Amino acid sequence: MPDAPLTCLDFWCQAGSSSERPGEEGIAHFLEHMVFKGSGRLAAGAFDLAIEALGGSSNAATGFDDVHFHVLIPPDRAAEALDLLLELVLQPALEPQGFATERDVVLEEIAQYADQPTEQVLQSILSLGCGDHAYGRPILGTASALNAMDPSLMRRFHNRRYFGPNCTLALAGPAPETLKPAIAASALADLPGDRTNSSSHHPLRFHAGRHTQQIDRLESARILMLWLTAPAHNQEAVMGADLATTLLGEGRRSRLVERLREELQLVESISMDLTALEQGSLITLEVICPEDDLPAVEQEISAVLHQAANEAVSEQELRRGCQLVSNSLRYAMESVGHVSGLCASHVLWHRNQDLLNPLSHLSHWSADRLQSDLFPELLPEKACVLIARPGANQ
Repeated sequence: MPDAPLTCLDFWCQAGSSSERPGEEGIAHFLEHMVFKGSGRLAAGAFDLAIEALGGSSNAATGFDDVHFHVLIPPDRAAEALDLLLELVLQPALEPQGFATERDVVLEEIAQYADQPTEQVLQSILSLGCGDHAYGRPILGTASALNAMDPSLMRRFHNRRYFGPNCTLALAGPAPETLKPAIAASALADLPGDRTNSSSHHPLRFHAGRHTQQIDRLESARILMLWLTAPAHNQEAVMGADLATTLLGEGRRSRLVERLREELQLVESISMDLTALEQGSLITLEVICPEDDLPAVEQEISAVLHQAANEAVSEQELRRGCQLVSNSLRYAMESVGHVSGLCASHVLWHRNQDLLNPLSHLSHWSADRLQSDLFPELLPEKACVLIARPGANQ
């Protein structure tokens, strides 16, 4: 929009929940909160006031693999915003009083999360499938772990993770001439180099199997299935998985939706999603249906998945799937925030490439290859399956 241009400054760090060590569960997300409590020269709340005064806004998010802090700002104020952002993220104060106050905020967030039955179900399938790996733990952590934390533990985590090779700054949108020298002279140049033994990753061991749970206050029964697939750096395999989940569960013409919702009208909703992660991506299928229909729904899901493994999809289906996957990536680049996020993620994890390059891998996935290499890995017997029923007091 020429009359209202925006520049996005997006700072990313390999400091998500998978970087946590025993006793640090939830510290990555807690640190995201503490960053906004001020730095050596910014009091609590001063950053937000300053960014708003410059005509911008800010936000942050913590994931399994990384955390990012971004600012949307008018281009002519980007250099000022950059200085504020780096001061906040790289020099957090972590003062004891603010630490105690913000811990209560996070503990309340954990309590609210635990009070939502639908969230409990999703966390259950991750815990069952991923075990004690970070991907099986809540990003928010646990109340017991948070209550045992102190500012010195958080400072050590920050020092261990927020260093040069672990960090990336992405810029999207108009860049004034003053911004490039400002970046070169910024605190980024002073970040320490490589540090040994900073990684705490351990292998992700997936646990297939079938489980049943009763969840209090769950409004409708659910069938959830979870599969482990290729890590994010294997772009060709990830794009194949994206294509497969699209063919099976995206849109009214996808196989699972068409069969279970449109033809048989057995289910309220179906969603199948791919989450690309650095230590192994996850595919989730969630089906909501009346409790009495659970056996019939599970049987039909199995039939559809086995058919995909035994019979190649049609060329028309394949073209439709490729188009949907392509459109999804292109639509994600309609805002500077999404563009900066894609750029940062690629660079942070050493996938320096054109933003549309992943689409080049779609041509490697023929109907025959999907049938032989991918759909057989998405059978119910290879999944972690959770049948969630409403509690007895429903």
